[in-house]
Amino acid sequence: MTTICTRCGAAREAEEEPALALAWVSERDRGGVRWLCLRCAREHTRDIEGRLPAEYW
Repeated sequence: MTTICTRCGAAREAEEEPALALAWVSERDRGGVRWLCLRCAREHTRDIEGRLPAEYW
């Protein structure tokens, strides 16, 4: 199964190096799952952290 980054369109293939595959970030949004590749996740870390519930901090 190929996973696609919702921001840049990069593809994660099933045979990709496991450490790189684990670096992808998933988020649930309106009942679906969206994926961010390593590069996009790093670029948008503040956006991701901003959606965490206050009790997390």
